[in-house]
Amino acid sequence: MKIHTGTDTFRATHPVVTIGTYDGVHLGHRMILKRLNEIASAKGGESVLFTFHPHPRLVLYPLEQNLRLLTTLNERKELLESLGINHLIIYPFTRKFSELSYPEFVKKILVDALHARYVVIGYDHRFGKNREGGFPYLNQCAREYGFEMEKLDPLLIDNRRVSSSAIRQALEEGNINKANRYLGYRFTLHGRVVEGDKRGRKIGFPTANIESSDVHKIIPGYGVYAVTIKIGKTRYNGMLNIGTRPTFYKNADNRSIEVHIFDFDEKIYGKDISLRFEKRIREEQKFNHPDELVAQLHKDRELALKYLTRGD
Repeated sequence: MKIHTGTDTFRATHPVVTIGTYDGVHLGHRMILKRLNEIASAKGGESVLFTFHPHPRLVLYPLEQNLRLLTTLNERKELLESLGINHLIIYPFTRKFSELSYPEFVKKILVDALHARYVVIGYDHRFGKNREGGFPYLNQCAREYGFEMEKLDPLLIDNRRVSSSAIRQALEEGNINKANRYLGYRFTLHGRVVEGDKRGRKIGFPTANIESSDVHKIIPGYGVYAVTIKIGKTRYNGMLNIGTRPTFYKNADNRSIEVHIFDFDEKIYGKDISLRFEKRIREEQKFNHPDELVAQLHKDRELALKYLTRGD
């Protein structure tokens, strides 16, 4: 996959193009990209994904504090690389670019810059200033500029549309099963190990405190999860708590991400770490005494191992 920052270096034979942010690169996105590759192969062309960075909402609403993304830019690149796309164009999203009307977007980007011969879009695709452009206008442009068009229906699972917003909602609710099912892979969080108060070590369950690598990356809802952990090239099993540690702290703003790595006793402060969410074990809860917490943690470990070794 060739990666282009902007369109200046882009050259392709019979470009077959799709457009979008593709946050998550979920099953709905993959359906579009599969069709993109099929058409490119049938026509002797090359598949092209035109996407943006930073996310448009970060530019248009810089004071908005609640933007949460399913994937970082590096994660998107890695996921797209595995899907066989020929070209990934990461276009700098600026306020000036956002002011392009949809007729200007089609002429300047699709026609003049990309020389698109075939365009594939999803059922809800919108483009141009205020996202006013849609399939009817693109279809009209296709006739005017001589490219072909195809619009795909939404991907349904259990009669529900697979979408980035639906996955975000599932993650916020702690419904990791639904999120993973819609994504088509295990949701993963990358971060760095930071020093904590070492309270877990005192009760026999040492934990690594994690700081997410991207402030805009979504964090699953409060609870205890079975996870697999990757440090360097080695993968481990473990369980992770996201929450406020209510047994020890009363301040609800004291949010934490702590992972207990099974059969592991190394100092890893400052190291990069990736956490792959496999299963949610339970909600976070407050215990009257630390001994009650320890007893529950033993149960959590047993259940996590069951999920991780059997794939339940």
